[in-house]
Amino acid sequence: MKRTKVAFFAENLIDDFDGASRTVFQILNRIPNDEFEFMYFTAVPPQNGKKVNGKIFQFPSIPIPSNETYRIGLPYFSKRAMWSALDEFAPDVIHFTSPSPCATYARKYGKEKGVPVIAIYHTHFISYVKYYFRKMKWLTPFCEKKAANITRSYYNDLEKVYVPTEEIIHELKELAHLKGDNLKLWQRGLDNQLFNPNKKDTPFIQRITGNTNPNILFASRLVWEKNLDVLINLYKYYQTKGDAVNFIIAGDGVAKTELQRKMPKAYFLNMVGHEELSQLYASADVFFFPSDTETYGNVVVEAMASGLPCVVANGGGPKSYIEHGKTGFLCEPNDTKGYYEAIQKILTDNELSSEISQNALEFTKQLSWESLVDVYFDDLRHIARKSQSISVQPSLILQI
Repeated sequence: MKRTKVAFFAENLIDDFDGASRTVFQILNRIPNDEFEFMYFTAVPPQNGKKVNGKIFQFPSIPIPSNETYRIGLPYFSKRAMWSALDEFAPDVIHFTSPSPCATYARKYGKEKGVPVIAIYHTHFISYVKYYFRKMKWLTPFCEKKAANITRSYYNDLEKVYVPTEEIIHELKELAHLKGDNLKLWQRGLDNQLFNPNKKDTPFIQRITGNTNPNILFASRLVWEKNLDVLINLYKYYQTKGDAVNFIIAGDGVAKTELQRKMPKAYFLNMVGHEELSQLYASADVFFFPSDTETYGNVVVEAMASGLPCVVANGGGPKSYIEHGKTGFLCEPNDTKGYYEAIQKILTDNELSSEISQNALEFTKQLSWESLVDVYFDDLRHIARKSQSISVQPSLILQI
C-alpha cells in the first residue's frame, strides 16, 4: 500500500521546548508508519539523542534578538535545495507549525504544486502585541492590525487549521477576520499517568522552600507576553499584606533576571523536567497563571489534572474550559486584587479547595491524546485522497 507522504515544516524539533513542541511530538510519536511517511523541514533538529522517524532537511537559522532561546529559520538561503528535496519526496500533504519564514515556503510550495496545506494553531500572536510594545503603547493598534493581517494571510486559505478552543476560534474570526470554514476545534490531550494527585510530595516542596507556608506555583516560559508584570504585582501585594506564602517560579526565559530582581524572596527553579513538574503541581496549594495570550494553556490543564486549584486570567484558551468557582477561578487579566482574593479563598477554605480540585480532575479525565491524534490522521487520509482524486481527474478526461 502506498504510504501518504507528509512534508512537516517546523522552526524547531525539540520535543520538550514549549507547549507547541510538546503537542507536535504527541503526533510524531504516534505516526502509523505503515500508512504515513513524514519528512521534516526545520531550522533546529532534535537534540540530546531524540530522533524522529523520517528524513530531515535542515536550513540555516539565527537567534531572535529579543528572545535568544528561539531561533528563526532562513529557508531563503536553501530554497533551491529545499525545492529539490520536496520534489523528490513528492508530498501528499504539507503541515506547518507556526507563521514564519519556514511556513511561508511551505505555503508557497503547496500553492505552486497544488498540495494541500494544513496547520495547528499554536501561538496567538495577535494577543502578544500589547506585551511586545508595552513601552510604546502608541504603536499597539497599528501592530495589532498588522498581526491580524499576517495571521489572515497565513491561515485563511489553508485546507484545515486545528484550533484548541472555541474562544480562539471566535477571536480568529473577529480579530483576524478569518472566514472560519477551515477552522476545526482540536483540543489538547493529557498524560494522566504523569500528571495526577498521587505525585504529591510535601517533603519535596518543603526542601525547596525550607518552610511550611502555603505555596503559590507559577510554571511557564519567562517571557513578558505571559503577563509577568501581574505576577510581580501579586508578589508585591502579598508582601504589603504580610501574608506568609511562598511564590515558586518554574521556568526560564529572557525575563528571568528582572523577575528575580523584583521578586527577591521568590523561589526560582529554572526549567524543570516533567517528573519534577508533576510533583510541583501535586504538592503546591494554588496554581497562578495570569497569561491571557494562551491558545490553550497546557500548564493549566496539567495543574488541574494534578488536583491543584487554578486561578487564571479570564482570557485566551483557559477561558473556554475553566468554569469560574467550580473548576477554578477566572480573574480579569490585570486585576491584582481579584487574583489575591481568589487565591485567599482557596488557601483559607479547605472544603472549597477540595471541591475545585475534584471538579477539575473530572474535567481532565476526558482529555485523551490518542483520540485527538486519531482525528488528525483520519483527516490526513481524507485530505490526501481528495487531493489525489483531483490530481488524476485531467488525465482521465484525456483518455476518454
